Amino acid sequence: MDRAELEAAIAERKETLLNVKRGLIERLNLYHTPEQIDDDTPLFGSGLKLDSVDATELLVLLDKKFGIRVGEGDDPSYMRSVNTLTSFIIEKKRSDASVNSSDPVPSLEQ
Repeated sequence: MDRAELEAAIAERKETLLNVKRGLIERLNLYHTPEQIDDDTPLFGSGLKLDSVDATELLVLLDKKFGIRVGEGDDPSYMRSVNTLTSFIIEKKRSDASVNSSDPVPSLEQ
C-alpha cells in the first residue's frame, strides 16, 4: 500500500466513523455529540448502554444509511464497539464492491 492509498484508507475510516456516530445518535436518539463518543466505546454494557431493541435499530441503520444487509452468517462481534461496527461497514462495502466489479456486464445484443 503506497502513501496515497494509505491516506485514502485513513480518510475513508474517519468519514465512516463520523457517519456511524451520527447515525447512532440520530437513529437511537442518543444525547451525545459525535465528539463525545470515543471510537472504542462499547455499544452495549458500560458504553452506550444499548439493549436488544437498539440492536434491531442498529440493523435498520446499517441498511438505511449504509446499504448493508446483515446475513445470518455474519459474526455478531461487529456490534462490540463503534470501531468494530465501522470496520464491519468498510469491509462489507469493499467486499460488495469487489463482487460487483467482478460480475460480467450483461450484453444487450442478442
